Amino acid sequence: MPARNLEFKCALVTGGGGGIGRAISEWLISERKEVIIVGRTESKLKSTAEEIGAATYYTLDTGDIPSVTPFIKQLISEHPEVDCLINNAGVQRPLQVLQDKPQEFLQKADQEIDINIRGPMHLTLGFLEHFKSKPNGGLIVNVSSVLGYVPFSVVNPVYNGTKAWVHFWSLNLRTQLKDTNIRVLEIAPPTVATDLHRERSDPDDNKKEKNSNALTVDEFIERVVKQWKGGSETIGAGMSEKILEKWGKEFGSQYEQLTR
Repeated sequence: MPARNLEFKCALVTGGGGGIGRAISEWLISERKEVIIVGRTESKLKSTAEEIGAATYYTLDTGDIPSVTPFIKQLISEHPEVDCLINNAGVQRPLQVLQDKPQEFLQKADQEIDINIRGPMHLTLGFLEHFKSKPNGGLIVNVSSVLGYVPFSVVNPVYNGTKAWVHFWSLNLRTQLKDTNIRVLEIAPPTVATDLHRERSDPDDNKKEKNSNALTVDEFIERVVKQWKGGSETIGAGMSEKILEKWGKEFGSQYEQLTR
């Protein structure tokens, strides 16, 4: 299994312009993988691609569901070597049911669901047949969150739910694909010092100086790389590693037993 986690040639990384997506892309490039980054802001993608040596970039809002299928067709046509999909793009929005106006709440919530759930699902299913046709199969990597296991960030009720979906989607997807040549990994970050909290009143409350549980991006990637190379199917770091381990002990064996 350890070798198979890196048994691919070309990775497509959503949300690859910055944060965790950029860090994963940079590491894969150091492993001599071809990397294509995807995001919403072309200027940011262009500069990132040049700085890290990505093969190329594409602009795509993963929450714009009608645009996903044409994008997949274009990408496969132009880059048939793609055999890894990393569903990293996501948004986190503070939402308060007693304070926000219902229509504003619902508009933001619907966008969050589109980006965090529908986008990864449509991308995964859209690439499935292509990956099945590859000699070595394909790899699907879904980035969930520790908040999908324990939703302690109460101000993010929709985000927490979308990341719980990513976790359970990854579990079930892996089980359904177990007899194919497609592997499924899940990465569940803890609090990492990215710009994910940019819509909060304090956008820096996920930085080390304000949160003792936070990891820098470099610290996070170091832990992820070790487990990725070690063959882990579900990867945590820092606080999330302990929570994932506890979840696995409590429910993992039961899941395996019930899905045999």
